[in-house]
Amino acid sequence: MYTGKVKVGGAADVRELPHLIISKLAVGPYDNNAYLLRCRQTGEQVLIDAAAEPERLLGLIGHDGLAAVITTHRHPDHWQALAEVVGVTAARTYAGEDDAAGIDVPTDVLVADDDRIPVGHCQVRAIHLVGHTPGSIALLYDDPQGHAHVFTGDCLFPGGVGNTQQDPQRFATLLAGVETRLFQPLADDTWVYPGHGHDTTIGAERPSLAEWRERGW
Repeated sequence: MYTGKVKVGGAADVRELPHLIISKLAVGPYDNNAYLLRCRQTGEQVLIDAAAEPERLLGLIGHDGLAAVITTHRHPDHWQALAEVVGVTAARTYAGEDDAAGIDVPTDVLVADDDRIPVGHCQVRAIHLVGHTPGSIALLYDDPQGHAHVFTGDCLFPGGVGNTQQDPQRFATLLAGVETRLFQPLADDTWVYPGHGHDTTIGAERPSLAEWRERGW
């Protein structure tokens, strides 16, 4: 059974949905999560955040190829393996249009809010969230036979939103975006896959929104 609890150097945790397979792998040195999405019908694969350890990521990808790599935001710990992975797989690169300039590997497709990115016969929808970086994107997979799944990069974690360097304006902007773009439209059973650490759900975090607002981080 999928738990989302992975550790650097350990095996991937695999979640099999009716139309999509999600594999979560932790890579060092900053305990980043990378997620491989695979369309069950076509076998097409898309990687979210080629963070580090390219050999392990390429081992996870295997011999079936990689259609795309989506980078959730411009911070280097989320794309240290991007050049190597793209060099081997020739995958197309995607990143938020306001963060792409901060990523050393050229971005093939600039992603705007509400853009759809195909994963074979499935797709994820980009949700632009400002505050952690100007162009961070979360990626929503709306399972037609189950609950939603959202990959939040460093914008939402168990216990709070992402780091905004103690900048009150950035924190307020990020919290407002997370509330209006994630918590308001998404059901409590929406599964949250963050850029570091364990998974959570919208329902598990919803009761803490007022606490986060009060503490300011």
